Amino acid sequence: MAMINVNRGATSLGIFSEEDIRAGLSTGRFALTDLGWREGMTSWQTLAQFPEFAEAVGITTPAAGATYAPGSVIPTSPVARNGLPWENRQQLGLVKAFTDTLVMVLTKPVEAFQQMRTEGGFSEPLFYGVIGGSVGFIVYLLITLAFGSLGMMGGRNNPLGAMFGAGIGMIFLIILAPILVAVSMFIGAGIIHLCLMLVGGAKRSFETTFRVVCFASGSAQTLLIVPFCGGFISGVWGLIAECIGLARAHETETGRAVLAVLLPVIICCGGGFLCAMMFGFMGAMSSHH
Repeated sequence: MAMINVNRGATSLGIFSEEDIRAGLSTGRFALTDLGWREGMTSWQTLAQFPEFAEAVGITTPAAGATYAPGSVIPTSPVARNGLPWENRQQLGLVKAFTDTLVMVLTKPVEAFQQMRTEGGFSEPLFYGVIGGSVGFIVYLLITLAFGSLGMMGGRNNPLGAMFGAGIGMIFLIILAPILVAVSMFIGAGIIHLCLMLVGGAKRSFETTFRVVCFASGSAQTLLIVPFCGGFISGVWGLIAECIGLARAHETETGRAVLAVLLPVIICCGGGFLCAMMFGFMGAMSSHH
């Protein structure tokens, strides 16, 4: 049986067996927020994330030998939401908590949003979203301007370079980046939550939707650093992560979550198409007269 290293913050508590840790959790010697690691693990996790300590966080399974009629609902306790690494950054540290959350959301979104807390305030997810979104946007801006100056992205016809090619304009945009990202998070979450309510998928409050949008967008927008195709990859993966996150956090059907995320896009595209048709019709009428 592999022994488990236990840390509390930056302090090592020692190496213990599963039985010792389980007993320590029941007596208060250990806390569920203490960090554990054993051979074969890629990163430290809170003790609450270890499956063998599931009973300590109130997760139960059907009793042995119990039988249920076909089609009946098997009683289970709700999965404990122990928080993303970012929500446990006091133990992990700022940089590690951010990178672990980023990797988890981008590579294991289902697990990430099953683990994310649905409540706990707006500041934590907003802080994460602003960091990820600002870094991605600023690097994207610098790459665009650099390639534009080399003539690889339109040269003089590059609108971004034309608008912000001057040093003052670039500095101004960099300074405003965190504010723009934060405002976009609130507006985007508000629109998505409204759409989720319209399709009947909002099982929790706006705070839950906001947390999903911040962690999904803040992670996906870091992909803007990929030259040329970063914007496309970031946009697509951001939509996918939001769909998965809404379904898991609100505990609703995936179809409702997808519809809530895509509904604003459909409305915008439909509105743009109607406007183009209207202006085309008006132009045709003017030419006729």
